[in-house]
Amino acid sequence: MYYGIKKTVRTNRVIIIHYFCISNAQLENLINTCYFMKIGIYGGSFNPVHIGHTRLAASILQQALVDELWLLVSPLNPLKQNAAADIAAYEHRLAMAELAVSGVEGLRVSDFERSLPVPSYMVNTLAALQTANPDDEFVLVIGADNWADFSKWYHHEEIVSRYSILVYRRPGCDIDESCLPPSVRVVDTPLYDISSTEIRQSIQNGAPLDEWIDSKVADYIRRNKLYLIS
Repeated sequence: MYYGIKKTVRTNRVIIIHYFCISNAQLENLINTCYFMKIGIYGGSFNPVHIGHTRLAASILQQALVDELWLLVSPLNPLKQNAAADIAAYEHRLAMAELAVSGVEGLRVSDFERSLPVPSYMVNTLAALQTANPDDEFVLVIGADNWADFSKWYHHEEIVSRYSILVYRRPGCDIDESCLPPSVRVVDTPLYDISSTEIRQSIQNGAPLDEWIDSKVADYIRRNKLYLIS
């Protein structure tokens, strides 16, 4: 069977410009060749990852704002270098993130920054991701608290000019949407008033973890005796 195709618009799936006739096999090959992904990059220390992270990510996926969302586990956040002594080993944070996203469609964990210079500057990470995946589009996902400090990010102007940014709301962080650049969009997601810092303190105090930590992650933390005062 042959198909006549005429497309003059660009979507996040297929780009076809001219009218032509192709066979079944050629159509399948064309779709595979033209397919590209819109990938959300949600970076952080995830020290440890909690259900606020994963449920927020799932909400962004459910709204079809991106095709996939990657939890990008950072070896060392440039703005948190003073807290390096309080951070679990990278392998532990990566393993916990993998446990937390298990079974969630479209949600992945990435160790891409592991091979990049430390500290991990997002402008360099995004550029390296784009080089490694030239057919995909990368979208930065950050919280309103990070947007408030965005002017402190290394080469933040370049990020705004080259990439789309999704900003999710955080309790106590107001955003004046009238002042946002065209590449920045505020998204409505559930609010979770919890932080990894509070969870680490709860662990040190012997408090239960089940409310904010996936059971598999909680078991991993207990098994490896993470975040206990030495």
